[in-house]
Amino acid sequence: MKKGLKWFDEKLIKLINENMKSKFLDKFMLRFTNIGGVVFTTLFILGLLLFGKGKARSIGIQGSITLAISQSITYGLKSLLSRERPYNILQNLNTFGITLKDYSFPSGHTSASFSIAMTIALNVPKLSILVFTVALLIGISRIYLGVHYPTDVLAGMILGIGSALLVHIYIIDYLKEIINF
Repeated sequence: MKKGLKWFDEKLIKLINENMKSKFLDKFMLRFTNIGGVVFTTLFILGLLLFGKGKARSIGIQGSITLAISQSITYGLKSLLSRERPYNILQNLNTFGITLKDYSFPSGHTSASFSIAMTIALNVPKLSILVFTVALLIGISRIYLGVHYPTDVLAGMILGIGSALLVHIYIIDYLKEIINF
């Protein structure tokens, strides 16, 4: 199975990183990927917490708990599994000059993006297509930029969605009773 996943990762990363390459996507992906980064996701959730009312504030509370869970698991797995980034292993990847100090598996940008997307989708279903499209593009951008394998992104998707479901189904009702929000 490990051999099959390695083959899948290498074929799909080359398809996205090399065959989809264009000047437009180079610029777009370099900028768009930052929406899934620590700065944007933190500011987005903080904005909902500080300025949101009603459902927006509730999304901020759920989102902050979801991000805390998903990112703790994500960075714990990165340290535990120590998977090298694709640009350190595969030759001829377009790397865009990006060098990161942490490990590859799972994708933190993707887990953060899907954490927020799922939280929003559970609370405002009309926005589901939009938020999942944004999250998916962030995941694809990580592969396009050569910083993650497709399985890193898939694991990030699962972690983000799973964390949001856990918070929405089990934790948020308990918190509502305790802190009355």
